[in-house]
Amino acid sequence: MNFSKNTLKEYDLRHTGCREDILQSFQTYTHALSHGDLENLFGERFDRVTIYRTLKTFVDKGIIHKVLDDEGGTKYALCRSTECTHDEHHHDHVHFKCLVCGNTTCIESVHIPKLNLPEGYKLTDINMLMQGTCPNCKA
Repeated sequence: MNFSKNTLKEYDLRHTGCREDILQSFQTYTHALSHGDLENLFGERFDRVTIYRTLKTFVDKGIIHKVLDDEGGTKYALCRSTECTHDEHHHDHVHFKCLVCGNTTCIESVHIPKLNLPEGYKLTDINMLMQGTCPNCKA
């Protein structure tokens, strides 16, 4: 999915400085960002509640998706899948956390296989986190 200056308009979102800056941050960084990362990045410009609400809105609209972190936190990554549309989003890919730099990256080319659950279970989300060393931190 390609994001531009018109992304907020395309998703029927009001244009605000916070939304624009957070969207730009996700376009700039190739790794997942946490709420805390964004707070540190913007300092006093946006309060924590505004950042939280912006993240929630972006998740609800399918602009970004949640990436679970092995430390119990949540990070967020830009939806870059070419299979995603405004109405339907596919995030059945692997997330990779580097044990050296700590960055978590979406590996879009590695898909999580379809799983068949026993009767009575309803699947809503799958997350797979792999850990190792990223190309930038080669051992």
